[in-house]
Amino acid sequence: MTMNDATPIQELQCSPSCIPEQIYSSNQPVVLRGLVSEWPLVKKSLVSNQSAVAYLNQFYNGQAVNAFMAKPEANGRIFYNESVDGFNFVQSKVYLDDMLEKLLDISEQTAQATYYVGSLAIEQHLPRFAHENRLVLEQDLLSQSIWLGNRSVIAPHFDFPDNLACCVIGERKFTLFPPEQQENLYIGPLDFTPAGQPISMVNIQEPDLQTYPKFANAMLSAKTTILAPGDAIFIPSMWWHSVESLSALNGLVNYWWRNTPAYLGVPTNALLHAMLSIRHLPKSQREAWQNMFNNYVFDPPSDIYEHLPDQVRQKQSDMTEIIAHKIRAHLITKLK
Repeated sequence: MTMNDATPIQELQCSPSCIPEQIYSSNQPVVLRGLVSEWPLVKKSLVSNQSAVAYLNQFYNGQAVNAFMAKPEANGRIFYNESVDGFNFVQSKVYLDDMLEKLLDISEQTAQATYYVGSLAIEQHLPRFAHENRLVLEQDLLSQSIWLGNRSVIAPHFDFPDNLACCVIGERKFTLFPPEQQENLYIGPLDFTPAGQPISMVNIQEPDLQTYPKFANAMLSAKTTILAPGDAIFIPSMWWHSVESLSALNGLVNYWWRNTPAYLGVPTNALLHAMLSIRHLPKSQREAWQNMFNNYVFDPPSDIYEHLPDQVRQKQSDMTEIIAHKIRAHLITKLK
């Protein structure tokens, strides 16, 4: 089996800018063909890359942006160096209009350096873009961002929020793995990552099954699709996904949301602290803490607070914003 044998992701035909309601409760990826096909940027991109760049530049406010740049020998792969103590790219502040013009200039070259601007906050750098390229979500939006660059390969990684990714320029290939495949993906360091999220060490384009034999099991569960301009994909929380940009100029707009209030924090921080404080304990102590986590976090009994007075029980059961802020302040004090 090869990655080309991955199962196609379920597709839904939908009216432009109309997100099917079942998406918000789904824990499976779904491709939404034509969801943003009426966006002005999509229409410009179908005319030419030059038209798309000119359209984007009219919204750009001139603030410098963070860009990733990798040499041609990286073949677009944004990754670690060979010793995994650094990266195969450099980051620098650039002006977005200059970078986009650079991409147009090198678009016909055979061996290209990789230029990549990831997760650029649209409201901060492209004000008014969302007024013309609009999508209404039922969920409270955490953020809206845009990804721009030439051909690139982003290793499998997960995101905690739910994610709606809209292809607006060029073609993108998505390869997804369900959360339970984590152990077969050979994850790199959690505290030292190329762009914030832990990634798979496997080269998705050329998997080395001698070095990473369990990846063959992950391949059996892989799902894939290629998005054209105007298409979108819903990626549920915690699904591992690789993204390959296939064109000389590529653009992707992301919408992120979560099903719980933002004041509850990000679970990755809890994982890192648990690794720091629990992982190296003696086995008997780890097992005791595992039981504690099961009782208070993962599978709490319905009567766990029944022995407490009503007022105290209510405070323990409900995680209000006020209580969350108190816990956060307590943690900050303890972690100093």
